[in-house]
Amino acid sequence: MKSIVLKTVLWCMAALPLLTGCDKNDNPPAELKNEKYVMITMSENSLTKPGYASAFNDKPTGSVSNIKTGTLQGMGMGGWRPYKNWLFKMFNTAANEKGIERLNVATDGTITSGTFLKTGSTQNGSGNFVIQNETSGFYWDADKPFMIQKFNPTTVSRTGEMDFESIIKKTDAGITNQSIGQHFLAIKGGKLFADVHYGKQTASAQWGMFDDFFSYISIAVIDIATGTYEKTITYANTGGITYINDNEMFSFDTNGDLYIVTQGRSAIGGKSKILRIKAAATEFDTWELDMDEIKNVATTPGNYKFVTIYANNGKLYTTIPTVSLTGGQTGNINFAEIWEFYSIDATTKTRTKIDGIPAVTNPGAAYGTQKLDDKIVFRVNAPSKTINGYYELNAAGTGATSLFNVSEGGSVSGIYKVEVK
Repeated sequence: MKSIVLKTVLWCMAALPLLTGCDKNDNPPAELKNEKYVMITMSENSLTKPGYASAFNDKPTGSVSNIKTGTLQGMGMGGWRPYKNWLFKMFNTAANEKGIERLNVATDGTITSGTFLKTGSTQNGSGNFVIQNETSGFYWDADKPFMIQKFNPTTVSRTGEMDFESIIKKTDAGITNQSIGQHFLAIKGGKLFADVHYGKQTASAQWGMFDDFFSYISIAVIDIATGTYEKTITYANTGGITYINDNEMFSFDTNGDLYIVTQGRSAIGGKSKILRIKAAATEFDTWELDMDEIKNVATTPGNYKFVTIYANNGKLYTTIPTVSLTGGQTGNINFAEIWEFYSIDATTKTRTKIDGIPAVTNPGAAYGTQKLDDKIVFRVNAPSKTINGYYELNAAGTGATSLFNVSEGGSVSGIYKVEVK
């Protein structure tokens, strides 16, 4: 009997290494990802937005040059619209032409301009787009202002169109331009939300640029599955919904609520607001943030507006100007350091100025706030202080510190992490 027990023990001891070996084979080491941090900068403040795009193996820190081996130099570098592992922008690298371009990132970090879907160049906003998934997206082409075009983001190719002319066209005297989706396209709950614009600007080059004919903004709600127009929703006493460049000026909170910027009745603001459509709704909420109220314009007149929005866990991150805005060649709206970052509680509307960040220039076509490695970061451009990079929000959500500063290549206009395969 003792012999049988002893043999059993010895067999188990001999088999143990084999069993252990099987466990190791069942859990192979995780495959290493080839991740790159891609950054774009704009080297000159001009309409063609020249600049650079570079890839980094590690998250940039300290002082960084955006001109290196593998850098792409070209135009349309004012901003971009990343989607999952892709980098899209509304202006091509070769000539700043309007449309949808995807940038390519090679395994060694070399960046090249990829497929370009060209759109009409007669109006600003041509090429405004939104992506539903890897094979479905929608965009606006100035050559067909009453239509919303369909495209495949994987191939960056047009796949069809939806015509709404008979539904939205108006004949009011004084309306010079009309469009659907020129400024705003968003997808929520199986519906496509597209702004419907009626403009009064006589010069065609400025059609759709702060020229609202009516005293309200309009959004068409379209069922994506059927392509059916369902209704138009409106919001009174504002204008200038979002804009016509890569900075979409809308953001989905983590609970699905959609926040939308309206810049106001003119290029320098007035009646500028942040509006909300709740997660399960297709109508505007009664909730709003009113810049005129924030700046107490009723008592101290001035021109102010919102130009950026990022929503996260019930907090809204935006900028508020410190002084009244002025336009034109010598105006302060774009390149003066007058914009301060705030966190605003969506429930209480309590505003908290983000400490540690100086007043900055207008983010323009770039995102003012975004996430990087699941951390909230702010684009901080303050030339008078030699600051040009990104700041990271602290855990308390009240202050931020410098992540890196770009010393060469121009003003920062985007950073995003991709996996290169």
